[in-house]
Amino acid sequence: MQFHPNEIFLYFDPTTSTGKQTRAYATSIAGNINAIDWNKVKLTATLWKEIVNMLDLRPKDLLNRALPEYQNKVRGNTFTMNGWLEILANNPQLLKAPIVIYRNKAVLCNKPTDILKIDNSRREKKALPHLRSM
Repeated sequence: MQFHPNEIFLYFDPTTSTGKQTRAYATSIAGNINAIDWNKVKLTATLWKEIVNMLDLRPKDLLNRALPEYQNKVRGNTFTMNGWLEILANNPQLLKAPIVIYRNKAVLCNKPTDILKIDNSRREKKALPHLRSM
């Protein structure tokens, strides 16, 4: 899957307050949002590998360890990278927060406002040529 640079890719649970708020913030950043409900759509392990690399996190860091399902399926087991990617692919409900990708940057949005980290490029205004220091 290719991520369009002018489109926000939002992988989230739209039934949670964090998911709803993150989506609202996303609409303030970009006009085009590819919002994907993780309760309905599972991503492939290959796509998860790309997302994990963009996030620069371990797959385990994306999971909510407090969930009973995590305790039953994952806790105490040792997995290879491929094993972790399969867990992400087959159990998106274990994710602890929405994931946002925009302009080749990814953020795990533990708080809805974390999405604003993705949009720092808009805040970095370039000085006009005649105002640049010599």
